[in-house]
Amino acid sequence: MDIQGQAAIVTGGGSGLGAATARALAAAGAKVAVFDINADAASAIAHEIGGIAVRCDVSDGPGAASAIAAAREAHGAARVLVNCAGIGTAKRILGRDGPQPLEDFDRVLRVNLLGSFNMLRLAAADMAALDPLADGERGVIVSTASVAAYEGQVGQAAYAASKGGIAALTLPAARELAQFGIRVMTIAPGLFLTPMMHTLPAEVQASLGASVPFPKRLGKPEEYAALALHCVQNAALNGEVIRLDGALRLPPR
Repeated sequence: MDIQGQAAIVTGGGSGLGAATARALAAAGAKVAVFDINADAASAIAHEIGGIAVRCDVSDGPGAASAIAAAREAHGAARVLVNCAGIGTAKRILGRDGPQPLEDFDRVLRVNLLGSFNMLRLAAADMAALDPLADGERGVIVSTASVAAYEGQVGQAAYAASKGGIAALTLPAARELAQFGIRVMTIAPGLFLTPMMHTLPAEVQASLGASVPFPKRLGKPEEYAALALHCVQNAALNGEVIRLDGALRLPPR
């Protein structure tokens, strides 16, 4: 898809992978709506790239529908959705205080998995009503899983389950939405220099980066953004989960 002049939505666009993706889409000529639960962060990125900011809790059905309506009002229906909103938690299934609270597991799944599906279904409805482009394409949806979907570590049960769900959702969604000319892709990043990673001491960051076979460093958000942009632009990519991890395979701990 040539995204010059097309409307795009990036969830979690106020920081990290989402902010880098919003910048990349805007640089390629897209009209970008930056969705984030942190309104100030969304506004800062939107101001930087000449887009619009929309506060959005991706796990809230009516709220997300209202956010998409606001983006549609400003830019028209989006042909591109990149799902970057997500949260992580480190908690054992059985800890010193007993079993993991069910609400902790539920919260991670609601934001990561249900939130990604919520945005996918709402954006797809708008895309399906658009006129097809020259090649019959109407839209592209890119979601974010994680290598934890395949090698979840101790303490990552909720996070790995949520990201595994996103990976498993990719192919059936792509098959179903193909009739409308909508492609569905997922990126599964490894260890990336995100805001969460920035909270760790420098020596811990360096140690984690050194565990990557090559390049021996943490991934850069711009590298994720470049792949997301390519997924949008390359019409042959559909129904696939792409690992972006420098050949990393996570150990149990």
